[in-house]
Amino acid sequence: MQRPRIDIPVRRARRIAAGAPTTWAEIGQPGGRIDIRTGPGALRAVERDADVLAVAPASRLRPTVMAATVGGVDPLRDPGDYALNVDAPTAMPAVTTVTVAGDIMLGRAVAVAAAAAGDVAAPLGPMRRRLAGADITVGNLESTLSQAGPPEQGGDSFAAPPSVLDGLDEAGFDLLSLGNNHTGDYGDRALLQTIERLRQSPIESVGAGRDARHAWRPVVLRRNGISFGFVAFNAIGETPRATRGQPGAAEVRMQPRTGPLDRGDLRRLTTTIDTLSRRVDVVVAMPHWGDQYTYEPVPDQRRVGRAMIDAGADIVVGGHPHWTQGIQLRHRQLVVHSLGNFVFDMDFSTQTQEGVLLELVFWGSELKGARFVPYVIGPDYAPRRAFGLRAEAILSAMWAASDPPLGPE
Repeated sequence: MQRPRIDIPVRRARRIAAGAPTTWAEIGQPGGRIDIRTGPGALRAVERDADVLAVAPASRLRPTVMAATVGGVDPLRDPGDYALNVDAPTAMPAVTTVTVAGDIMLGRAVAVAAAAAGDVAAPLGPMRRRLAGADITVGNLESTLSQAGPPEQGGDSFAAPPSVLDGLDEAGFDLLSLGNNHTGDYGDRALLQTIERLRQSPIESVGAGRDARHAWRPVVLRRNGISFGFVAFNAIGETPRATRGQPGAAEVRMQPRTGPLDRGDLRRLTTTIDTLSRRVDVVVAMPHWGDQYTYEPVPDQRRVGRAMIDAGADIVVGGHPHWTQGIQLRHRQLVVHSLGNFVFDMDFSTQTQEGVLLELVFWGSELKGARFVPYVIGPDYAPRRAFGLRAEAILSAMWAASDPPLGPE
């Protein structure tokens, strides 16, 4: 996964599949002769060594390796159009794509700039087609959609105009997490208005509610005959903890803000995931956790990440640090600690203006591919895809903080 994206011309791909000697330079990549592997150990060799290229059926792929496109066709997304095909013993399962975006804050300076541009959702524009191209698109809404109360966090209280929902819908968002530390920025009334405005929109919300039962309630989306269940929680505080009589966010008390790790909260989280996993095909967990402005997760992120996978989550994708963070593996499943900011007005550092979209490909209920698409947030607060050395730098920082085989041994 650590090489730049590889596209191989059809004729050369056929030669490689036949075992012809080839160099990386011949397919536009840095390096010398390609170490071409086949057989059962080929994919593991790719995970360990960036100079290895595996020739293997797409049905054997897993999200820790990157599939090369051939003639511009992705074997995971468009298997029927791929130039190199082999007979399969079973029918091809449905292909479903899921895109996960990081922290989205459309208030404060972002709202001012967007209003000046004449479109409250203008920052979503450059990435709109990419977002809307997925079967399911989700993200973390880092604000309220109401200012019905006093600001609880002073200048760090975030509220976006309710009309941004139209832009988020147009950009393809199907679900937004409210399980974060800014959903409560303007008090209980504003929080409830935010939930209601989302309820009346085409976009689902998860992670907050009028009481604990509703805050912890998962959301299930169905595409191509596959059910995807989403659960979200806040571990940072500030937004009230949802209880029987208190609106707020689903909460897990843990390092670094609300810890030490509360075993009762963890048990509620794992029970929620376990129950959900028994009624859906895929479980996606969306925690809001960790330290700000660092690539490194705190120890409790690793503990809770492992617990979520063990309880039945198929992938964990977190937010809050405002930087990208490393990736942990548990039973060969991904715990992505932070995707970084997606739309935000944190223009005081390079890292807070960088992030990655996570594009997932499922065959049936099995996660086959994970693509991290780097971008840079511009002066207009809009993310735009990064290329070349800038893209490599963004991804290299994430890999360096990741566990093996994605990161250093």
